Amino acid sequence: MIAYEDLKRVNAPFFEEYSTVFQRVLHSGWYILGQEVESFERQFATYCGAEHCVGVASGLDALVLALKQMGFSNGDEVIMPSNSYIASVLSVVHAGLKPVLVEPDIHSYNIDPSLIEAAITTKTKAILVVHLYGQMCDMDAIMTVAAKYHLHVIEDCAQSHGAKYRGKMAGTIGDFGAYSFYPTKNLGALGDGGALITNSSTAAQQIKVLRNYGSSVKYVNDEVGYNSRLDEVQAAFLGVKLKYLDVINAHKRMLASIYLSELKEQFILPVVNDGYEDVYHIFAIRHHDRDRLRGYLLDNGVKTEVHYPISPHQQKAMKGVFTGGGFPIAEEIQNTVLSLPISFAHTEAEVLQVVDVLNKF
Repeated sequence: MIAYEDLKRVNAPFFEEYSTVFQRVLHSGWYILGQEVESFERQFATYCGAEHCVGVASGLDALVLALKQMGFSNGDEVIMPSNSYIASVLSVVHAGLKPVLVEPDIHSYNIDPSLIEAAITTKTKAILVVHLYGQMCDMDAIMTVAAKYHLHVIEDCAQSHGAKYRGKMAGTIGDFGAYSFYPTKNLGALGDGGALITNSSTAAQQIKVLRNYGSSVKYVNDEVGYNSRLDEVQAAFLGVKLKYLDVINAHKRMLASIYLSELKEQFILPVVNDGYEDVYHIFAIRHHDRDRLRGYLLDNGVKTEVHYPISPHQQKAMKGVFTGGGFPIAEEIQNTVLSLPISFAHTEAEVLQVVDVLNKF
């Protein structure tokens, strides 16, 4: 059986280094907001080409804190894609703002820039873009609209560690780049974790205050803050893995190239555009008979996933948040999309086996 994801295999090459840094943290006696977090923040900021990085507890918290830092008023609107994981929408709701959904481009699965302007109202304050599956959005078009209407831009980079758009790293084009280090990510920790990158010194300092109970001096609380801190152990693990992120991404690109060149035309494959350096966190194909295809693959020894089977506007938790009609493009994607095995642990031979099984469907 070819697993969709095997985190033990993915992390096995790093076990020795993980053990070393774990012992270092264990014996340091300092477990929250210490040297490991500061070191990783410097390293990740440098890797991304950003001035600042602030480690937080999760990718969701990274988005929430970015939105809270901007000082919007309750009920202000944030434009975002209708095709995304629920965390993107939850961040807007938790920040006391109104999410306004815009349909994706059916080919890239990312927000369609040509539809953003029609969704802007007098209450619109920001655009939250999601670089889904490891491919960045069309940021030139999005930033043009944002500049025209004086809107902030937050990049949800939870699936795009190391991805580039016209030479610019994910998270460095808008006001903030929000990252998740959930274990399945290309840069995954061994637990939850997240970070924000920004070029604003003021914003970075405010995020540091917000993540730590609204305090910059112990027992002095100047803001209504949160407990959202990347811990020392996860920061140490991430410091190890960051050294290999380019190797991880290159391996996934190699596996993606096999799928792209060998799969038959009956499958709708991810688009490959000039100027984009995709990192294939997820390799998503589409097929009109997705559920039967998924069952066939499982019967033939291949596990898959669906990202995502229910669009945010259809979730029970979002009842009353969205009004009006549905989002047919997002729904078309959710009903046809299928994620194939493409982890750092998968081999070329395994992917060729998946291709062989798929092409016989």
